[in-house]
Amino acid sequence: MSELKIAMAQLAPVWLNKSQTIEKAEQAIREAAQEKADLIVFGEGFLPGYPFWLALSDGAKWELPINKSLYAHYAMNAIQIESGDLKNICLLAKELKIAVYLGIIERAADRGGHSLYCSLVYIDQKGETQSVHRKLQPTYDERLTWSPGDGNGLRVHNLNGFTLGGLNCWENWMPLPRAALYAQGENLHIAVWPGGLHNTKDITRFIARESRSYVVSVSSLMRKEDFPKDTPYYDNLMDKAPAILADGGSAIAGPNGEWLVEPVVHKEGLIYSEVELKRVFEERQNFDPVGHYSRPDVTKLTLNTERQNTLNIKNQ
Repeated sequence: MSELKIAMAQLAPVWLNKSQTIEKAEQAIREAAQEKADLIVFGEGFLPGYPFWLALSDGAKWELPINKSLYAHYAMNAIQIESGDLKNICLLAKELKIAVYLGIIERAADRGGHSLYCSLVYIDQKGETQSVHRKLQPTYDERLTWSPGDGNGLRVHNLNGFTLGGLNCWENWMPLPRAALYAQGENLHIAVWPGGLHNTKDITRFIARESRSYVVSVSSLMRKEDFPKDTPYYDNLMDKAPAILADGGSAIAGPNGEWLVEPVVHKEGLIYSEVELKRVFEERQNFDPVGHYSRPDVTKLTLNTERQNTLNIKNQ
């Protein structure tokens, strides 16, 4: 049976700075490869960062200059995959033969190139981008800056005998997207978060017990000192920002729902663990949510994986 070594990248981005955060991600990938990791996972929206200003700037107020300015800054530092923004990361993954789950803010060209999506990208060990999952439903104030995604990225991927799938933050509380991944054979679930023990301490073990899978929850960090001084409206943000905006909480639960790596807080760096596929089969013996303990004749889920687009051009 297969084993997998995982690196959880609990890092603070160079907030809203695309180029410097890419460099930080590349450094982490190199470090993980040196430690013989098969997979490295980054937090939600790590590249170039989570929109923390929304909670600090009266984010829902119309025509407020701070919100317009920060959104523009955010968009200009967001990732456009079609333009090659992830090219070097893909080349590095291929060179080092390491798979990557990377949380990005995507400025999607196929939706006009101005709206933003919270996306989770999977790059395989050949350096090929296999899926880009756009968060289905941004949470609360996130809806002021992120657009709702679609089901195109609800896919699973094979790695060393494991079947991997992933969701962004509070998507993990949505039963049907979880079930869609389970039904495709997922046995190692990736849950990415902007950071916060309050997010990971309960749901990580819950999903593991529900699915009888490994669950890898990876969070970023964000502290007051992590705001670059050249950020628009820096002084305004500093007046309202708490000392800690995201404290980490990265963790791994085993297929029995017990901790393999307990949540780690207030620590920046890579956190490593090895998982063994045999444990999944042991726990599926008495419960398999889409196999012997399911009733598709009674309840069944429909998944629409079509990439949503405003324009479909048909050849004449």
